[in-house]
Amino acid sequence: MGYAFTLADVAYLRSAQGAADLAEVAARELSTRTRLADIGWARTRFGDRAAPLIETVLVRRKAVAKLPAAGGWLSTDDALQQATPAPVAAHRARRLSGRRVHDVTCSIGAELAALTGVAEMVVGSDLDPVRLAMAEHNVPGVALVRADALRPVTRGTTVIADPARRSEGRRTHDPAALMPPLPDLLDAYAGRDLAVKCAPGLDFDALDWPGEVEVVSLDGGVREACLYSPGLAAPGVRRRASVLRSDGAGFEITDAQPDELPEREPGEWIVDPDGAIVRAGLVRHYAAAHGLWQLDPRIAYLTGDALPAGLRGFRILDRLKYSEKSLRQTLSSMDCGAAEILVRGVDVDPAVLRPRLKLRGSRSLSVVLTRIGRTPTAFVCEPSR
Repeated sequence: MGYAFTLADVAYLRSAQGAADLAEVAARELSTRTRLADIGWARTRFGDRAAPLIETVLVRRKAVAKLPAAGGWLSTDDALQQATPAPVAAHRARRLSGRRVHDVTCSIGAELAALTGVAEMVVGSDLDPVRLAMAEHNVPGVALVRADALRPVTRGTTVIADPARRSEGRRTHDPAALMPPLPDLLDAYAGRDLAVKCAPGLDFDALDWPGEVEVVSLDGGVREACLYSPGLAAPGVRRRASVLRSDGAGFEITDAQPDELPEREPGEWIVDPDGAIVRAGLVRHYAAAHGLWQLDPRIAYLTGDALPAGLRGFRILDRLKYSEKSLRQTLSSMDCGAAEILVRGVDVDPAVLRPRLKLRGSRSLSVVLTRIGRTPTAFVCEPSR
């Protein structure tokens, strides 16, 4: 759960004395090896203030990977876990450029920071007074108000909401179990332009969302889905996959693009599409854009005679009907000592299979296990990188 910050803690941490004390604590190693000694030192040095100081330093160290420009931010551990990664927030801010935006679940201000200087006006609100005080420190100058997300306090604004995705301590994919519930948000902001962040595991087809569903990945990991109301959706687009990279590179695929594919035998390469593409249901659209086709119409693996620029792929060396024995023999004959195992469409656990292959060679290869029609099939491959 982490330390439970109070408003008094936040006021202290924002003060000149708090900043000086934080710098002193930040100079400590605070590693697994030194944690007990460092905590003992901090308690002797700072008394009751040791806990918020140590927690803030540890949270800031965690934040480097998620919010790289937020070195001096204040946050709880829970708020950091829930915060939108900076490149994802910046991507959404570009979509809302020039608008008057109200983040009704602003928490510590990750979305507000991305919107500042991009949106015409930015307002943040939250029910948690501690997180609001932290947001005031993190994003100075932004208008903030304590308010229930289901009680509108602005007019004429585009609304962003990030409902909590846990119910009774467990992650939920039920829109009605979000906090606040998605149906209640839609009622509260009926007729308004609305963007709602959701877990990528949400059943979009069952939701029957009238606008656009965007699934976003960052550096290969699927981070979120965002529901954009019709006023924020691009014309003719119901599904979008946005593949982002921390270095600023990336691309998008939408369901407005062609999805006609040839039916052919496997080419020279196998491509495993980014998870955002798979989750958004845009595998065929992505394949058509890159001259690829599917190994099997019901499986997300793609194949082609050329590897799209910048992508990791797997050059096919051999193909066989899958069984443990036949795969073990094939890998042994190819001097394989280490195997990366990718699986779609067959009930195989790579962690269980790998030791049973008894690999003893000197070569590193990749194995793609899938189903072609009803036939479990193994492709032994050489990865591009």
